[in-house]
Amino acid sequence: MNRALCRKCFIDNILERVESEIKKYNLIKPNECVLLAISGGKDSFTLLDVMAKIHNPNKLIALTLIEGIEGYNRADVLEFMKSKTRELGIDHIVLTLKEAVGATVDEFVKNMMLRNIRIPPCTYCGIARRRAINKVAREQNADKVATAHVLDDEAQTYVMNILRGDITRLVQVHPRGPWLSKLFVRKVKPLRKIYERETALYAYFHGYKFQERECPYIIHIPTLRARIRDYLYRLELEKPGSLLNLVESLDEALNEYVKKYYELPELPRCKICGEPTSYNREICKFCELLMSVGLIK
Repeated sequence: MNRALCRKCFIDNILERVESEIKKYNLIKPNECVLLAISGGKDSFTLLDVMAKIHNPNKLIALTLIEGIEGYNRADVLEFMKSKTRELGIDHIVLTLKEAVGATVDEFVKNMMLRNIRIPPCTYCGIARRRAINKVAREQNADKVATAHVLDDEAQTYVMNILRGDITRLVQVHPRGPWLSKLFVRKVKPLRKIYERETALYAYFHGYKFQERECPYIIHIPTLRARIRDYLYRLELEKPGSLLNLVESLDEALNEYVKKYYELPELPRCKICGEPTSYNREICKFCELLMSVGLIK
């Protein structure tokens, strides 16, 4: 921290820190098949490039999901990512949310508005994407799913779950969090100690074409995460290193506590779709969302 690095040293430093996080928590073994969830943004571009350098590309599969948002298809970004995966020799699967889970974000929002229901589109998009990614990972017999969550995301998620008093989800943020269902492909976050501004610089150094478009739903209904993000960015600006200190401190504090969750029984399955649902729930959150807007009965 607070070091001036040349381009090569900066790139090497990112690779070393990612490898260190993977080894520290045994996130990925050398012979494991890893599904990379890549949206096309700078963070997922960095994940793709870094993993291709530190893991056997023949053991990597890329997955890009198209949300189905009018005016936000980002075809140019997708083509750029396809060219990158071809260059790296990595198989690349591209699916729409409609194909993967049955409904696009636009379809969900349209039905939501018809019923005058206020649910942040990001809520549906996030849950639908997680469902789709896990489904494809199972179909591809992947050992792990690697997502492009960075340090900023981890800090926000930790704080969000603390404010909600959600101990179970707080524990699941930890890299050694419990694996509560055999239907889940274990998720890992190799970039979780890398700042978002660092992935932006890493991507720039590797020829990434930055997009200027933002999701039109980003300001539809402000989420708790958005409010927390703005606060944490102000804190980081006033005291650099705050986000890293926060995540590392909570990782350490929860390190022994998470072991208590290993003995929990397997999650029950949703009576509608058969996927895992929370304890004491017969219907999973995904099906509940679809039911609330009339997309399933």
